[in-house]
Amino acid sequence: MNADWSDVGRARLHAALADPARLRIVDVLSLGDASPSELAEILTAPSNLVAHHLGVLEREGIVSRKKSEADRRRNYVQLVPGALDHITPRDQRAVARVVFVCTRNSARSHLAAALWRRASAVPVTSAGTHPAEAIHPVALEVARRHRLDLPRVAPQHVDGVLSLGDLVISVCDRAHEELTTPIDIHWSVPDPVAAGDAEAFDEALADLTRRVTTLAPRLTPTH
Repeated sequence: MNADWSDVGRARLHAALADPARLRIVDVLSLGDASPSELAEILTAPSNLVAHHLGVLEREGIVSRKKSEADRRRNYVQLVPGALDHITPRDQRAVARVVFVCTRNSARSHLAAALWRRASAVPVTSAGTHPAEAIHPVALEVARRHRLDLPRVAPQHVDGVLSLGDLVISVCDRAHEELTTPIDIHWSVPDPVAAGDAEAFDEALADLTRRVTTLAPRLTPTH
């Protein structure tokens, strides 16, 4: 019997994942994005070996790279949406609370928290490294259009928010790169405030929705 393209594609996918280091990379990226140097640290592997593994995963369309919005010399590696739809991570983790962090705590972190409240029983809040005076008005409008519970609360500084047992998720390259507090997961979501229009906010919300939908089933509340 001749194999059709779907069979060949599946075989190539499994071949690309047939290495413990590449499986570990996929597990890490299934939670959030990471730079090659961060992956090297997690794997305790030399950078040239990590580069090889990433090359294999990139060739098969499993991962892609994007430049940091903060340090333009840095790249973040992320899973290509849908590339591993048929491979479900098996681990589950109990956490006390999820804390979404961005720079101004005016858009992405609040939208992520609103999505999280709809998807999970795990408590959630948000914070910023340099909080703005108020939530961005377009973020409020986007939340209203999508029927998201986004309270009109004042942005708050991350130092006054974090507690022991929190799972910290940065949704902003700048916050990820300047925070000294350990970050559990990073989501490299483009800043919609820079563009300022509703389309950019809708794109950010779609990105956050995909990530929240993937992560939420893997976390349970700490009892």
